Amino acid sequence: MCGITGWVSFDRDLAREQSVLDEMTLTMGCRGPDASGTWSGPHVALGHRRLAVIDLVGGAQPMTERTPNGDVTLVYSGEVYNYTELRKELIRRGEQFNTSSDTEVVLRGYLHWGEALAERLNGMYAFAIWDGRYQKLVMIRDRMGIKPLYYHRTPDGVLFGSEQKAILANPLAKRVVDADGLREMLSFAFTPGHAIWSDIGQVEPGTVLTVDAGGLRERTYWRLTTRPHTDDQATTVGRVREILDDTVSRQLVADVPRGVLLSGGIDSGTLTALSASHRDRLGAERVRTFAVDFMGQAENFTPDDLRDTPDAPFIRDMVEHAGTEHSDIMLDPKTLADPEVRKAALIARDVPMGLGDMDFSLYLLFKAIREKTTVALSGEAADEIFGGYKHMHIPQIQQAHAFPWIAVSVGPFDKDGTGLDSQLLSALALEDYRRERYDSAVAEVERLDSEDDFEYRMRVMIYLHLTRFMRSLLDRKDRMSMAVGLEVRVPFCDHRLVDYVYNTPWSLKTYDGMEKSLLRGAVEDLLPASVARRPKSPYPSTQDPYYVKELQQQGRDLLTRPGHDVFALVGRDWLRNAVRLDHVDRPTRLGLERALDLAVWLEVYRPELKLP
Repeated sequence: MCGITGWVSFDRDLAREQSVLDEMTLTMGCRGPDASGTWSGPHVALGHRRLAVIDLVGGAQPMTERTPNGDVTLVYSGEVYNYTELRKELIRRGEQFNTSSDTEVVLRGYLHWGEALAERLNGMYAFAIWDGRYQKLVMIRDRMGIKPLYYHRTPDGVLFGSEQKAILANPLAKRVVDADGLREMLSFAFTPGHAIWSDIGQVEPGTVLTVDAGGLRERTYWRLTTRPHTDDQATTVGRVREILDDTVSRQLVADVPRGVLLSGGIDSGTLTALSASHRDRLGAERVRTFAVDFMGQAENFTPDDLRDTPDAPFIRDMVEHAGTEHSDIMLDPKTLADPEVRKAALIARDVPMGLGDMDFSLYLLFKAIREKTTVALSGEAADEIFGGYKHMHIPQIQQAHAFPWIAVSVGPFDKDGTGLDSQLLSALALEDYRRERYDSAVAEVERLDSEDDFEYRMRVMIYLHLTRFMRSLLDRKDRMSMAVGLEVRVPFCDHRLVDYVYNTPWSLKTYDGMEKSLLRGAVEDLLPASVARRPKSPYPSTQDPYYVKELQQQGRDLLTRPGHDVFALVGRDWLRNAVRLDHVDRPTRLGLERALDLAVWLEVYRPELKLP
């Protein structure tokens, strides 16, 4: 796992721009605390920060192969889980290796297969190759968008980076957010390729982006494709188990300590149980598991629309069942509310998303885990793949012509823009923007001739989650983990599993009358009954009243700065009323989080806002 950045310019000599390249590379320091490297040619400059996971000595980057017709140089972030098989195949085809790293497999794979290498990779990756033989840059991103990769067109080339901050470190990139950027940030539409900042885009998942003197060209090498599902229930359940078992086995490979994020649900329980069954991958180690909790949460837990039960009892059941070496990361409300934690989390994300303590606790959890391990497996994406969210099973939301995650009455996203300036909200017309984005997304979904209206609606539901909502969660997890130098792997995002389960009908996904029937059927024998039958419970959020009181106090502090730029976005009167409330409901709490996030973002990034 690493951070990459670079600059291609066909009209200037970038060997003279080392100081700028160094600044761009420095912004990726948190993603790669173990080593740093740069490489420059006449029209290209590449930077790399390394988090060493495989071949700790031999995997240094940028990695270059000299050829008679020009250098071919790679900067690479991520992991390729089938690199061992690819290495053997390349050796059979005459390639010779100097290291045991997956980085060299990617480089030599490109030398042998060119851009067609993309179709052969299984993993999470985002990399760029400067091919001096043809004077072109090739950028490739994994199929599911697990690893981020951003780019900015310039008049004579391109800037790129694992995060927007690497691009913004170059003087050619202007810190501008226009009206559409604000709409994207506040609508929760999660439009593919959008990066909030003007003139910065994302290399889309499953895409090869090529840059040469003639411009930019895109090629999609993978996308969700509709196909008939012909396997019966027993065969389908067996196939899910087979893919999961193979995926977890592959993703346990590392030359550093590994662990599993454990929440007490079926997703993380599955990864824990399968990891324990692959002790040969762990050597003498027991499976290490990590869970987050809040002081007093179990004793004072109150069920709400999102969470029926606390996680702690189910985590204990799983730990005892699998015999793991477990650590509870206990967080207190004072630390969660620390403005410096908010600032660190916001810098990690580059844009303010307003998730508040759910971001801060994730950041603090990963920071604590990093003290004990370098790699952790996470159950991210199982709900999107198998149909695990509660709102997916509500008839009104199933039929709603809107993004499902903002059709719910209470959730992590405030669709109404609580606390934002009323004139700004009116000018942004967020509902119109969402409707346009929703219609565009639905138009991408292929329908089988044999699908009835309900099955098609549920295919749309799953497609929207996989291509929009899930990517936002993957980006959040990547940013918070890499901010502390922790590599988080997501086995449920194996493209073989995603492709197979996407094409199973909803009736199979819910064959036992519960959510995630296929997953439960595939792994129930590995889990304690309490975990296997537990309904969906989302990532936890603190219920401690101290946290909300601290939000209000920080809001009062913000009001003492009447000239702050945030009041171009946030309603001053609304904030004045919100900080006086004795009871703060969910939308108001989210509005307070957003106001404080926006204030910090404006202070740190100093964007030029082009308001409508």
